[in-house]
Formats: sequence, structure tokens, C-alpha cells
Amino acid sequence: MPRIFDNIDLQLLPILRETLKISYRADFCVGYFNLRGWRRIDDLIEKYVGSQNACCRLLIGMQSLPSDEVHAAFSFVSGDGRIDNSSIVRFKKRMAAEFRQQLTIGAPTNQDEAGLRRLSHQLKSQKLIIKLFLRHSLHAKLYLVHRNDPNTPTVGFLGSSNLTLPGLAKQGELNVDILDHDACNKLQKWFSDRWQDYGCVDISQELAEIIDQSWARQDLVSPYYIYLKIAYHLSHEAIAGLSEFRIPREFNNLFDFQKAAVQLAARHVTRRGGVLVGDVVGLGKTLVGTALAKILQEDCYLETLIICPKNLVSMWQEYKDNYRLLAEIMPISQVQNKLPTLRRYRVVLIDESHNLRNREGKRYRTIIEYIAANESKCILLSATPYNKSYLDLSAQLRLFVPEDEDLGLRPEALINELGGSSIGELEFIRKHQCSVRSLAAFEKSEHPDDWRELMKRYMVRRTRSFIKENYAHTDETGRKYLEFSDGRRSYFPQRLPRSLKFPLEGSNTDFYARLYSELVVEVINQLNLPRYGLGNYVIAKHKQPPTDTEQRFINSLFRGGRRLMGFSRTNLFKRLESSGVAFIQSIERHILRNFIYLYALEQGLDIPIGTQEAELLDTRNNDEDADSVAAALFDTETEEDNFDLTPQPPSLLGKGENSKPLSLQERGFPDYAKSQEKLFRQRAESIYQEYRTRYQRRFKWLRSTLFDIKKLKRDLLEDAKALINVLQQCGEWNPQKDEKLAALIKLLTETHPKDKVLIFTQFADTVRYLEDNLQSSQITHVAGVTGQSKDPTIMTGRFSPVSNGKREQISSSDELRILIATDVLSEGHNLQDCAIIVNWDLPWAIIRLIQRAGRVDRIGQNADKILCYSFLPAEGVERIINLRGRLRKRLQENAEVVGTDEAFFEDDDARVILDLYNEKSGVLDGEEDTEVDLTSEAFQIWKKATDSNPGLKKTIEEMENVVYSTRAHTPQPVQPEGVLLYMKTTEGNDSLIYVDRDGNSVTQSQLAVLRVAACEESTPAIPRDKQHHQLVNKGAELIAEEEKNAGGQLGRPSGARFRSYERLKSYVQEMKGTLFVSEELLKAIGEIYRYPLRQSAIDTLNRQLRSGINNQQLADLVVALRMDDRLCIVTEELEKREPQIICSLGLFCNS
Repeated sequence: MPRIFDNIDLQLLPILRETLKISYRADFCVGYFNLRGWRRIDDLIEKYVGSQNACCRLLIGMQSLPSDEVHAAFSFVSGDGRIDNSSIVRFKKRMAAEFRQQLTIGAPTNQDEAGLRRLSHQLKSQKLIIKLFLRHSLHAKLYLVHRNDPNTPTVGFLGSSNLTLPGLAKQGELNVDILDHDACNKLQKWFSDRWQDYGCVDISQELAEIIDQSWARQDLVSPYYIYLKIAYHLSHEAIAGLSEFRIPREFNNLFDFQKAAVQLAARHVTRRGGVLVGDVVGLGKTLVGTALAKILQEDCYLETLIICPKNLVSMWQEYKDNYRLLAEIMPISQVQNKLPTLRRYRVVLIDESHNLRNREGKRYRTIIEYIAANESKCILLSATPYNKSYLDLSAQLRLFVPEDEDLGLRPEALINELGGSSIGELEFIRKHQCSVRSLAAFEKSEHPDDWRELMKRYMVRRTRSFIKENYAHTDETGRKYLEFSDGRRSYFPQRLPRSLKFPLEGSNTDFYARLYSELVVEVINQLNLPRYGLGNYVIAKHKQPPTDTEQRFINSLFRGGRRLMGFSRTNLFKRLESSGVAFIQSIERHILRNFIYLYALEQGLDIPIGTQEAELLDTRNNDEDADSVAAALFDTETEEDNFDLTPQPPSLLGKGENSKPLSLQERGFPDYAKSQEKLFRQRAESIYQEYRTRYQRRFKWLRSTLFDIKKLKRDLLEDAKALINVLQQCGEWNPQKDEKLAALIKLLTETHPKDKVLIFTQFADTVRYLEDNLQSSQITHVAGVTGQSKDPTIMTGRFSPVSNGKREQISSSDELRILIATDVLSEGHNLQDCAIIVNWDLPWAIIRLIQRAGRVDRIGQNADKILCYSFLPAEGVERIINLRGRLRKRLQENAEVVGTDEAFFEDDDARVILDLYNEKSGVLDGEEDTEVDLTSEAFQIWKKATDSNPGLKKTIEEMENVVYSTRAHTPQPVQPEGVLLYMKTTEGNDSLIYVDRDGNSVTQSQLAVLRVAACEESTPAIPRDKQHHQLVNKGAELIAEEEKNAGGQLGRPSGARFRSYERLKSYVQEMKGTLFVSEELLKAIGEIYRYPLRQSAIDTLNRQLRSGINNQQLADLVVALRMDDRLCIVTEELEKREPQIICSLGLFCNS
């Protein structure tokens, strides 16, 4: 009687091995062959001599799906059963691909690697010959073993087991042994007939090559190849963009780095609905944005709405006309009026999108509502996409990424900080009440790695140094340059700091000595600033409660107070540093505004509320004095800032905005203070009447009875009197005695009498002061430009005609040699005909100085040096450093805050000022931000390598997954011995991890892993460490566990899914090790986490949870629901998805 092998009572594998021990050849026929499973019997095949009569012949049948068999059985078209050469070749390729795919599943092991290498050797030595049977489907499983045994020369096994570990050793199979001579002979004939059939082809050589090209190869792989493979896969988006999108013909003159940006951005915007192009200043973002809009116009037939600052409208009009763009251009100041009724544009391009950081602003809400209503794709352009706060980035992303959209990834660093895996996710949801894979979740993270991973999907950002290092050519002198299509060169100049020194010290008549005196500094530090902290004066109980409108205004007073006070105090110091005239004007305006309030309070009139938008006081956004009538008075988002379209209210100084401060005679010595107070009160009354009538809509108005009138009047008058005292201290400002102005005139007339010079200041008042006084000093071809200039593009064209393409239109008499500009203007203009800049005043953030240099250090700059002059006190910089330090202390004492770019809160402020004073080389070489988007960095690594060695492209692209290498590594505390692993998750996301020898995660930062993997092409490979595969497996488990957990979207904490999961998780931990925790319960909990609940299960669980079900009953309920398949929606596709190991690199000591 034959024996029955069911792999339960009797296993096939041990008996097959015993039978093979005395065999000299064997014939196997199976439906499926697991290459890694061969090691179960390969030692018994190794003793075969080899060749047809002394080997193992393995016949593999082609498997077909049940659906294919049904289709063939009932098909109207019947085949003749024959197979041609082309079909054989096609099937052979398909099977080879399947075998190749086999070796990329799961993680490698030392045993599998050794077994695969033995398999390759046996195939090459013909100890094993493998053929595919292709004529028709073959399901038979037959094992014939030919032995040196006269009684049983042939032993057969017939049944269901394939040549796999489950088939040979696990349950679910049924086989019998065949010992009868006649039966064995008939089975041998059956096998031989098929072995010799025309449709049976030998694939032994192909399989050997597949193994030799896989991770199990004998020869060592170069560590450089692994580094490039990581870069290749990380840059998939950029590479796909290159092949998917063609640069329009009009843009063939773009540099390679600009073309790469366009194609990567096009990939982002078409796949994800938007892109943020964040290249630093001077790299041509406007051209990139235009080319991108043109691609969407030509490929997708979409028209574009361009929203930009009003001073860039004419520039965008030129781009629209030159490149035949189907677009409408709208100043950002008009969006509230025009967008709600504007026709549909499917593409919205927003230039200088960082101006939309405030999600609460009316302008922001108008734009986001238009984009959502019209399903518009977004192109955002900004050189400063974030300002030390990741919320700046998210505010821009929210324009086209819904807050609750499933992004397919979560902030892993934050989740790990909260406990990792499911525990960290639960803690996150409990704390933040939002989906863990949403933009809202990333807003809770301060971890750079989380934001790098997120922005890799949406942002293209390269820095000047990145372009210089990766795209520039080097001339014979070693200078770096980019080459235009016509052969012209654009060099990367050296930025040289130079100091312009002017005296502070002197007699009491010296203006700067008086400005920087102890009295002035102390007065500013002690100001109450009640107009900027009005929320502190609102009374708790009102005789007449505020209306809804008044209450909204009052709420805004509380929100902005501390920040407004911080900005106001800081700006007084900034204007003090800028120029005496700007400071004195600001003081007088401040005094007058206080008296306007005092007049309203004393007469019981409504108070005109000025700006509660802190951004208005930030010199990045506004160069006018916030206390000037010419400033936007209550909202940075007024409908339009065209002040020339409406009559002007009377000047606060009584003589127009450009007036000089009051003279000493006008101040009426000796009874100066009283006369000034009287004069200010008279002006305040007349200006209040103007505000209340002609300019009423420019203010928000609140009843004075809503405030503590006595306290408010006291603080307003106290500040006004203190500032009148400052005016008396400073005296009359005389430009003829302005040492700083004299130093500038000398620079422009003696040091650089013919060169173009760009002068930067933070304030429009200083621009007007310098323009007036340079012209009165007989210096010609001078102009000033501020944020209020009607069309600054005309001025920049006159100043820099070559770089703006206007050389033919601008005559020598119209051309400007000197341009005085504020930082507000600096966005988006080409000024690189000039190579000399002057910092009339120093911004309080080094980044702003670097950005100023970037206005002329742009593509097209021909000078080899850019001179960056900065005005600093001749006696040293201690006065400025001390002044800023005292302000910093005062702000901290008052808990007042200012903009996050103000670097004077940082410890290196003093060092930067000293470096400028000493003209230290390199102080202005920093980038606006050193961060480059990861995709661009990886793509450039790939491009640079394949450009220098084109053969690498084919080598790396054809390299199989799971491949590994090892290089010598000297361990350090932050870079221990271990393995770098790169995987693709089931969601298709990139996941990199660095694990140490103990299997602990060192980092999962993609950028960090990429940079640790970096090496030269000449770096030698060393033999694999015996722990390598074990550590790869550990890293893969960590990633897979996180991915499994990331798959769970438990929803709101109040939902049935979240509540059930959390209660059952706690229950399992509490009852761990008892009979109550069954395998079925653990499976049910896992499914609740990974898959959505069925609606019927949601209803049942909600009902039971409301009724007070206990944990044991809840456990029994979910187990019962799962047993009936009524718990979760489990799809086969989700079940089958597996993470994929791409490659790994060992870092070990070379012993």
C-alpha cells in the first residue's frame, strides 16, 4: 500500500531527502518553483556528476488563473494547441521576470544567500537543469528519484506539493509514494515525453544569470552604486517629469537647472494640484513659473490667473505678452473686490506667495475660496517660503491642499516623540483631534525631517550654492559661471563686505550723539504705547454693551496687542538707526496720533482705531511709518493702496509727508514743551474732523466709553510728553551737518563717481530724505523707489536696462546711476547691471542683508565682485549692540514679541555686526536658506554621476532591488556601525532608516541617510558583515510596523472605531498573559486599526458603547462580528500589499 503524505501525520520533505541520499539522478515536475526553497535539498543534488544522465531535471509547468481556464473552456475561439516561437519567447520572458521578482520579495538572510549561490553553481555545472513546459497549462506535481537500488531503482512521489517549503513541509498538501516498477516506468515515459516536447524550453542559464545579477551575487557591489541607486529612486519625481513634460519651444533658452525645476514642478502640479517654487533670489522663478503655466496651457488647455504684488504687474504683463500666455494679471490688493465675481481660471499663479502667511486675513480667505470653488491648480512662487515657522509653509500649502486630505504619510518624527507606532498615534489624536495623515497633523510638528518629507511632494527649492556646485562651469581662472544659449557667461561673483564709518561721538551739538543718548534710548524703552495695546484698556462692564461689530473689533485688540507693541517699540529704534530725520518724523507723528486719541476721549467721541495687523508694522511688508497718514491705516489688506486716487488728509506735520521736522524757532524756546503740546492739540482737532468725515472708511471706530478713559488718557499724555522731551533733546535736523550723509556723498562722487550704486534702507522716509539731499548736492541720475511708487518697474528698467531687456529703449539721459530703494520693493526685480550696494541702515536680521546682496547677485551679473557697503559708527559698534541688547531685554520683560526673522533675538547678532565692521570675508555668503528640496538634491546627484559616466545610467536602472554593499566605516557617536536601508512602503512612499549593530534606529531622516551614504566612485566594497542581513531585516520590520500602523485612520476620538480600539488595546495590556486575550481578539483589534469599519458594525458598536458595555463584552462582540465578516471592510488588495526593499549599505569597520 502506498504511504500518504499530508504533512501532518507524515511529512514529505524528510522522506524525499532520505530517498535522494542514494540517488544518482532525479526528475521533478512542479507547477511552481521557489528559488530560495531549493536549499532544502541542494546538498543532496550537489553530489551528482552533472549532464543529462547524472543530474536533476526540473520541469516547471505554466500556471493559469481559474478565471483564465473558465474563459478558455467557454471561449468562442478555440485554439489548435500549437505554440509558435514568438509565444515561446514571450512566455519565457514572463517566467524570467517572475523568477526575478521572487528574489525581491521579503528580506535577505545569510542562509538564503548561500543557498541561492549554490543553486547558481548547480545550474552552471548542469547538476540541475530546469525547463519550462509552455505548450499548455501543467498542474502535475511529480518527483521521480533514480537510485542505485536493485529492488526499488525508481521511487516516485505524486500529489499536490510544489518545490517550496509549504509544499514540502506544511499542511494543506496530499501526496503518495509510487514504488511499483510498472507505474514508475509509465510515469518516467510521461515525464520524458514532456521534457522532449517542442514547447519545453531550457531556462537554466537564464536562472543562473538572474541569481548572479540579484542581491545574492558572488561579486561585491560598489558602495557608490548603492548611493546612486538611493539617489535614483529618491529623484523619481524629477526623472518622471523630464520624460513626461516637454519644455515649450519659447523657453529653450532656459538654463538646465531652470528646465529641471519646470519639469519637476509640472509633475507636482499635475499629480497633486499645486507646487511651491521656492528657489532663492535671482535664480529665475518668474521664468520657471511662466514656463510652467505655458506647459499647462499647451498640454491641458488651461488658462492662468496671475496674482502678484501691484509693483510687479507691469513685469508680469511683459512676460504674458512675450510668451503668449493666456492669462489675466491681478494685483493682490484687488482680490477682495474682483475674485468673488471673476470667471473660472483652472490655474492660479501667486507670485511672492509668502505674503499669504496669515490664514486669518480677508485676502487669504478670498483666494482660498476662489481656488476651491474653481478646482484650480496652484503655482506658488516665493524666495522666502518660510520664515523660521513651518506654519508659513502650511498656510501656503492650504491654498490647494485641504486641511483634512489624506496625504498618505504622517509626521513620523512627531509620532515617535509621542511614543511611536500605534501608541504615538493614539497620543497624537488624543492631543490634537485631527487625522494623523493630514496637513493639520504636520502643523503640530516642529521636526525638520517631517517637513522635508512633506515638502518633497510639493516644493522645488534650490539655493545659489547648490546651483553653483552642480550646474556651473569653471573657467580657466577657476571662476564659476553659467552659460547662456548664445554663449554669454553669467558669473557667480564674490560678495565683499565693506564698512562706511561715520562719527557718533562729539559735542552736544552732534546730531548722532544726541540721537543715541541715554535719554532717548530710555524714553523709547519706557513708552506705554497705549494705542498699540488698546486691549489692556477695555473695561469689563459696560453701561451699554458693545454691538456685535464692536465686539469683533475688541477681540482683535486683545489678539494683537503684545505683538503690535513689540513692533512699534522696535520700529522706533530701527528708525533711530536709519536716520535722524526719519526718527524725528516718526516721533512727531506718534505724538500727534496720541493727541488725536486724547481729543476724542476728552470730547466723548468715537476713537479711530489704527492697524491691529502686526504685519503692517513689519518692515518686510511696509516701508511707510505706521503712524503716517500715508500708511494703510487699519488693515494690511485694504482693497487697494492707491492713495493718489483719493484726496489726502492733512499731514501730521502740517507741511506734507516729505516735510522737514519743526525748526528750533517753530518749537518756541524756552517754553518749548507747553507750546508744542498746544500746537499738537490744535492739529489733532482738525485732523480728527478730517478722519471722521472724508476718511471715515479708513478706520474702525469704537466708542470711547468702552475703555478705561482715565487710565488711557494718562498713558497717552505721558508718552506724548516724554516724546516731546525727545524732540527737544534732538533739536533741529540739519542735512548739512549729517556726517552719515556726507560719507555717502563722498562714496558716490569720489570712490565710485561713475559706477551704478543701489542704496537700501528700511524706510520710505529715509528714501525721500536721501533722494532730496543727493539731488540738492548736484548728484544727477538719482531716483528713489518705495512701496508706494506707482510703477517701480519703470525705475528698475531705467537703472538696470541691460538685465531688463530695455537697453534700446532707455537713453543715456534717462538712465539712472543711483537707485535708492526699500526692502519692500526688492521682490522680483532685476537689478544686476549694478554691482555695488550700500546698506544705509542695517536690518536686524543678517538674512535681510544677504537678501539685499542677492538683488544684484543674480543670473546675468558680469562683475567678478559685488561690493556691499554698510554704514557703521566710526567709534565701534558697541553702541548699536548695546542699544539692541537693551531693547531685547525690555521686550522680554513686557512679553512683547516681534517678527520671527528678527535675528537680534539670537546670540550671533553682535558677531555679525562686528564682522561687518571688520569687513570679514564671507559674512554675506550665506544663503537665504541652506535647505534644498530633497528631490532636487537627489536628482542632481544622479544627473551629475550619469553625465560624467553615461554607462552608469543603465547599470543602476537595471540593478535589482534588495541589492546591497558594504564599505569601511569609522564609527562615531552619531554615526555608529550599522546598515542604511531604503524601502518603498505599501503606500509607495520612500522610507529610509539607519540602524546600528543592536538593531536600534539611529535616524529615519531621508536627507541624513542620503548624506551618510555619500561616497566616491573609487570607494572600495568590503565583504558583507555577518550581521548585515539580520540588521536589514530589523530595519524592514521597523518600517513595516510603522507602515502598518500608519495605515490605520482611527478617525475622531468620539467615533466608534477610535473608542473601541483604545478600550480594547488597554484591555489587552491589562489582561496580558490570561486566557481572556485570545488570538482571535488580537486579530480583531489589528483589523479595527488597519481597515475601516462596516456601517453595520459602527451602528452596533455605537449603540453598545452608549449602553455602557464593559471591556470583556466589547471584546466578545468584536470577535463575533469578525467571525461573521461583519466587522471591517478588508480588501484583498490591502492584504497583499508588501513593503519593498530597494537596497542597503553596510557601514562597518574593515577588519
